Amino acid sequence: MLIKSQIYEAQITDYTAEGQGVAHIEGCAVFIPNAIAGERVRVRIEKAQKTWAAGKIVEILEKSPHRRNRECPVAKLCGGCDFWHMDYEEETRLKAQRVKDCLNRLGGENLEEIPILAAPTCLGYRNKAQYPVAQKKGRAYAGFFRAGTHTVVENPRCRILPEQTDAVKDIVIDYVNQFRIPVYDEVAHTGLLRHIYVRRGVVSGQILVCLVINGQTLPKWEELVKNLKQVPGFTTLVLSENTRKGNAILGDTFHTLYGPGYIEDTLCGLTFRLSPRSFYQVNHHQAQRLYQAAIDLAKISKTDTVLDLYCGVGTITLAMAAAAGQVIGVEVIPQAVEDAKANAQRNGIENAQFFCGDAGQAALKLEQDGVRPDVVVVDPPRKGLNADTIEALSRMSPKRIVYVSCDPATLARDVALLKARGYTLQTALAADLFPRCAHVESIVLLC
Repeated sequence: MLIKSQIYEAQITDYTAEGQGVAHIEGCAVFIPNAIAGERVRVRIEKAQKTWAAGKIVEILEKSPHRRNRECPVAKLCGGCDFWHMDYEEETRLKAQRVKDCLNRLGGENLEEIPILAAPTCLGYRNKAQYPVAQKKGRAYAGFFRAGTHTVVENPRCRILPEQTDAVKDIVIDYVNQFRIPVYDEVAHTGLLRHIYVRRGVVSGQILVCLVINGQTLPKWEELVKNLKQVPGFTTLVLSENTRKGNAILGDTFHTLYGPGYIEDTLCGLTFRLSPRSFYQVNHHQAQRLYQAAIDLAKISKTDTVLDLYCGVGTITLAMAAAAGQVIGVEVIPQAVEDAKANAQRNGIENAQFFCGDAGQAALKLEQDGVRPDVVVVDPPRKGLNADTIEALSRMSPKRIVYVSCDPATLARDVALLKARGYTLQTALAADLFPRCAHVESIVLLC
């Protein structure tokens, strides 16, 4: 067992799923942030257990050619990004490696490599931000949580957000300080403003601002609207009531204070209405590439029925509608379903249906009703498919299953479960929708 606070020399050999470097010292796995594979370092042990330890670099003895000076001044503190210390080439390599390793280790595959759709830029790509609000010495500020904590790290200019998003944040904070709006204290469960949520349409330029409050009303909101109008594209201001304790950001009740309560944007040639709770990929350019890959893999014909589980506001569903005979979308969030129906109408798509419900239960119900889709598309949350969904897919027996995933481990687990039910993995692809961050999307075809 390694000794806490002692310094050891180590070779970085690999990465964790969160992007930390991995070294092995005296038979113990040591996880080291801000490390790059191939580097030799001196590391101080911060936490020591029998089989693993956490460490911190105190000196780099052999530096990787992929190491770079951080463009973000708060990158070491902020929990939003993970890879400003390395070049983008190494970042995409480790992400593709992670998808391949999961599919081989957990999915029972023997893949030699996984191609990855690399992003054209790491800057200003995010179309959504959720800033927690905090207070220090009587002054409100907003930023992002420090990794593993609820300590808010202030950052005047986030590199992965467009300038307009940070401009909205600054205007809201100025309003809070000017009118002494109480800032939420999660320990005491007092105060009003919890989060500043900003969504921007990349094509439309429209901006939705949603303020999450521990209450029902916002004082002097008319003054805030006047100032927000200075930001090009500002379209609507919405309040979200969240009076519950816990980590959930948005509440269940929304009040539109200004504008229509939603914005519109164009993706894959279609126009979508986006409200605060609508799921919409945060990287517009990469989402289009990801969805086009899904459409290409699905090989849809005019006689096909396509079932899209976890459909959100209907982005993939409606993008596939032109090639299919019928498309059916299922989503558990009622507002997203309403948005999906409106999006179909807005785009003149008549061969699409949308249902609200849990993916597994809805799939079983459709199967009982005799629906036999030729193609099923699934894009589940990080936890992957539940047992009901796996069972329904097995009984429906679609010709092709296109699985879009935001977690390679649960993807690989579900691939193994579907293989046990007669399917075979045909194609696997990684896609980087989150440059500088540890998350990676992937897409596979099973037949």
